[in-house]
Amino acid sequence: MGEHESGASKFTYFLAGIGFGAALALLFAPRTGEETRGLIGAKATQGKEYVAAKSKEMREQAEQFVEKAKDMVAQQKEQLSAALEAGKQAYHEEKAKTQTP
Repeated sequence: MGEHESGASKFTYFLAGIGFGAALALLFAPRTGEETRGLIGAKATQGKEYVAAKSKEMREQAEQFVEKAKDMVAQQKEQLSAALEAGKQAYHEEKAKTQTP
């Protein structure tokens, strides 16, 4: 499964490892309860900000992808329309040749 894991899956495991390591560090750190609670609050705030920033970044990337897809669809539509018109013209020209005595 190692080669076939997606980047998102690896990233999720990475974040889980960071969280686990941070939790262990907090449990074994020589701090008072108040200091530890303050640190946990600060880390939670940092995590929230990180998730919000990543969400915004991913949303922007998705919007860019949608715009590119729309442009590609419009371009394909134009090409198909041009090919259809060329086909119609060729059909009419060929039909006119066969009908002329």
